[in-house]
Amino acid sequence: MTRPASSRQDEDLPVLPARYTGRWAAAVVVLAAAALVVYSMFTNERFQWDVVGQYLFAPQVLSGLGKTLLLTALSMAIGIVLGIVVAVCRLSANPVLSYAAWAYSWFFRGTPLMVQLLFWFFMAALVPKIVIGIPFGPSFFEIPTNAVISPFTAALLGLSLNEGAYMGEIVRSGIRAIPQGQTEAAKAIGMSRAQTMRRVVLPQAMRVIIPPTGNETIGMLKYTSLVIVIGYSELLTSVSIIYSRTFQTIPLLIVAAIWYLAVTAVLSVGQYYVERHFERGFTPVRPAKASRDAGPAGTGAAAGPVPAGSSPAVELEALK
Repeated sequence: MTRPASSRQDEDLPVLPARYTGRWAAAVVVLAAAALVVYSMFTNERFQWDVVGQYLFAPQVLSGLGKTLLLTALSMAIGIVLGIVVAVCRLSANPVLSYAAWAYSWFFRGTPLMVQLLFWFFMAALVPKIVIGIPFGPSFFEIPTNAVISPFTAALLGLSLNEGAYMGEIVRSGIRAIPQGQTEAAKAIGMSRAQTMRRVVLPQAMRVIIPPTGNETIGMLKYTSLVIVIGYSELLTSVSIIYSRTFQTIPLLIVAAIWYLAVTAVLSVGQYYVERHFERGFTPVRPAKASRDAGPAGTGAAAGPVPAGSSPAVELEALK
């Protein structure tokens, strides 16, 4: 049987490669802009790369970098703990806890971080002395507020309390992403609310919580630069002290930017591996390719092993 003439004509048509004119034009523009920036950086003497190399590993700069890392780690650790507490209280059936957690989140997310840092630093103007004793009764111990709230303490309080409000919303969204059936299955095998949250809900919610938490950590690294307003000698404060003496502002700011970028790169790599760790067991199952992989006739189910996370009752029984 002869094929129709139209089929023979279609076979004779040439196959032309796809043309991505817009894509190539955009790539050329981006590469040209990048080349221009690189050329300007290495030909403009005002960048003073020799000064950058001179101060990149200066003891004062490295000391400020160490304080920045310490402040970032402590603030994030406290913020994560506060965030978990705030999230659990927001989801609590107790209206007092729920509204108190909402008010905390509303206040610290609604006021600028710099205002909070200044508020804690000038706390002595509001409370000159910290008194420990019986309310409306005798006092046992008192100490000047300025002796307790140093620039480091004020920075830690401001950053961690602010971060706790944001982490509360992140953790709450992660918890709400877990199906209600997980909690009901945990209750059915006799787990308490605390056990359910600690052993069932939070481990599964980490897959949702980790990515924004990594972003918050990177953001916290940069937010520490705001403590320059209260005089704590972190990285930016350290380089500002140097350029206020040498008047080499641009190269010292480049030094700070290089260290911020380097630490951000390390944190991004760490975030990638942590995310990959908590993604285990949540990879979508590939569909069956052949009939020998299929389950019982008419079911269309694969006969392979069931992936982790797809059988909550079995997992909860194992946790019990």
